[in-house]
Amino acid sequence: MKLTKKAIIAAVLFVFMIGLAGCGSNNGGNAADTKKQEETAKTTDSQKQEKTAKAPDQVGGVSLENPIKVDKEAGTVTVLAQVNGKYFTETTRHASVFKDGSNGAKSVFTAYGNQMDFYDALVEIGAEPGNNMTPDNAATTHVEGTPIEMKVTWNGADKEYNVNDVIKDSNGNKIAFKFGGNHDRALEKNTGCISCLDSCPVGIISNSTYTNGAVENSKEVKFTGNQDVLPEDGTYVATVYSIAK
Repeated sequence: MKLTKKAIIAAVLFVFMIGLAGCGSNNGGNAADTKKQEETAKTTDSQKQEKTAKAPDQVGGVSLENPIKVDKEAGTVTVLAQVNGKYFTETTRHASVFKDGSNGAKSVFTAYGNQMDFYDALVEIGAEPGNNMTPDNAATTHVEGTPIEMKVTWNGADKEYNVNDVIKDSNGNKIAFKFGGNHDRALEKNTGCISCLDSCPVGIISNSTYTNGAVENSKEVKFTGNQDVLPEDGTYVATVYSIAK
């Protein structure tokens, strides 16, 4: 059958229109597929962020699962603790005490690492105990041993704060920690004392600025947590100790 010119033109237009419809359908499919892939990628990224987000107790490389970290290369010992807001207004002679020690609720920072592990950790980074304190000489003796620097940080903190930024001395004197040692007495008494704010025959490190009893006996000084710097009560913090330079 011989096709007319009009019939040929109509057939060509029909085929052309079918092709356009097919292309439009494919482009829509590609766009839908791309959108679906983008949404899937966003969901995956969100899931990854949720998995990698820090729990409140994960700070400074320590956590409830691993409350003490020793970094020999950096020369630091990091101990997980919580802020005890009670001592924003009340005075204490304890900077940090292990939570399960008999003095566990009496410090500015409630530690999750125990005092004996802390002692071993200081030795591991090269600190040497003074071992000059005894119950008999405590009232007249200043603690000796390797000088120790203490810093504190938390999630969202601008930096690591020196202990003198976060604990206030009513006389304006600087806290000067030294590694008193007291290994056997710390084990026997189990007070949990990691860092004391006057020279101490039991605490692992203590403040050489004052003799024992300066807070509770002679009352020559008062120590409180600095509420203007520290986060709220119960916040997990990393207390970072190193040999003072």
